[in-house]
Amino acid sequence: MSAHLHGLGIDARLPRGFEGRIFRRPAGEGAQSYAVAQFATIALPPIRSVGDFGSGIVQHLGATDVLAVLFEYGPESLGAALFARAGLPRTIPLEEFTTFRLRRGMPGQAGTQCFFTEAGRPFTLYAVLGSYDHRAVAVGRLNGLLSEISVSRLEEIP
Repeated sequence: MSAHLHGLGIDARLPRGFEGRIFRRPAGEGAQSYAVAQFATIALPPIRSVGDFGSGIVQHLGATDVLAVLFEYGPESLGAALFARAGLPRTIPLEEFTTFRLRRGMPGQAGTQCFFTEAGRPFTLYAVLGSYDHRAVAVGRLNGLLSEISVSRLEEIP
């Protein structure tokens, strides 16, 4: 049976081999904090030792491993052209993954980033594959995860 995560309006049934967490960092001086969800096919280190976009995780990815991050932006981003895409992508084609779309490139890895609005909330999906050469396997794993994630409007969160 797969694990089920729910928090901050994000719901995910984790496919076999994935682990994940949904959290919000403490707000800083005058700054608001929003939801972050991290999913990986490797053990996730403690939140305090990793960055929101996976620094501290990506260097441990094996050839067919995946890291996926959903990062929520503030309501001021709603309506911006960057977030015009409607809905979390449920599948990402192989050709979307390149070796130059990584925030911090690791030799041999591939990644992609997609901005979108779902349930009235602006997000980015950032995904890293352990190996560009083995991307077909890793993308299949990632797409299996994406099909199991949903986002709710904030007012619908219990």
